[in-house]
Amino acid sequence: MGAQIIPIVMPKWGLEMREGTVQDWLVKEGQRIEVGEALVDVETDKISNAVEATDAGLLRRIVAQSGETLPVKALLGVLADSEVSDAQIEAYVAAYEVPAAGGEEDDTGPSFEYADVDGIRIRYARRGPAQGGPVVFIHGFGGDLNNWLFNLDAVAEKHPVIALDLPGHGQSQAKLPGASIAALAEFVLKFLRAAEVTEAAHLVGHSMGGAIAIQMAASAPERVASLALISPAGLDTAINGGYTDGFVQAQSRRELKPVLEQLFADPELVSRQMIDDMLKFKRMDGVEPLLAELGAALFGGGRQSAVLTDELSALDKPVLVFWGNEDRVIPAQQAANAPSHAKVIRFEATGHMAMLEKASEVNAALQRHLSGG
Repeated sequence: MGAQIIPIVMPKWGLEMREGTVQDWLVKEGQRIEVGEALVDVETDKISNAVEATDAGLLRRIVAQSGETLPVKALLGVLADSEVSDAQIEAYVAAYEVPAAGGEEDDTGPSFEYADVDGIRIRYARRGPAQGGPVVFIHGFGGDLNNWLFNLDAVAEKHPVIALDLPGHGQSQAKLPGASIAALAEFVLKFLRAAEVTEAAHLVGHSMGGAIAIQMAASAPERVASLALISPAGLDTAINGGYTDGFVQAQSRRELKPVLEQLFADPELVSRQMIDDMLKFKRMDGVEPLLAELGAALFGGGRQSAVLTDELSALDKPVLVFWGNEDRVIPAQQAANAPSHAKVIRFEATGHMAMLEKASEVNAALQRHLSGG
């Protein structure tokens, strides 16, 4: 077996990513790289993130330069031990071709599927193996399944994954089954039946989606295997009404930008594309009054109407809680209200969106949680 050359390639983050723009390299040629080390910052039309090393080795060549926009799987750099000659590396780089779209990506079927649940059309995505208890991702107020773009494929390496757009969110129909956590939880349970989920599901819920997940487990414990909650609603009454009201009321990029910046510890993560996507969603027919109704019912006056700490404490299931210490939407102190049997992970320099801001740490902890570790 000859000395190995290992490519570093443009990752595919999320279901819709086609290309990324190289920002700054965080390592230098000649440096020894460890697994998980941040190598290069890449910006997509959704968000910026660091590409992390999946293999250890010596960084022999940086191929992609800052400012270059490249397709998914394009060559960014090369790892190889010192016995590999420069000529061999040159030949490898010259011969490298970006794999054609499709291939293993197509094994998972179409990117999106749709289900009709109580007369409401729901968009969702499936990833990962066909067998096993599925991991169901439930986003928060005003979000959609793209909130999980750094998490779905990582979890789907070992587990079946389903992520949905809740009613009135993303590309699901602008119609509510009711403006309460109980109504939304009942709806998601019906959605799982429509999606032919027969095994108990591991629920991963963010913010409002966290409260929905807790309520689902309380209402139908036999259908829920475990809970992972990221800055969940439902653990106390306090919430930043300036965020929820501001999100509903913002009509322009200028108004929406400072609202969305409250989601992150680093406001630079709010890209122009993120703002434009959110405005486009808010301008869809029927969305704004629906968000106003839901926001007023769940978070009116800066108070959460559904507090589910008793229900959560009564559950005999694994519970994992993540919280960013700089969360400006739901105070991180509410993590102390998690039940005594829960594992709680708090992140420094992280806001309300830990699954995006601390994706690799969240994914690693999720994998341990899902495998019973």
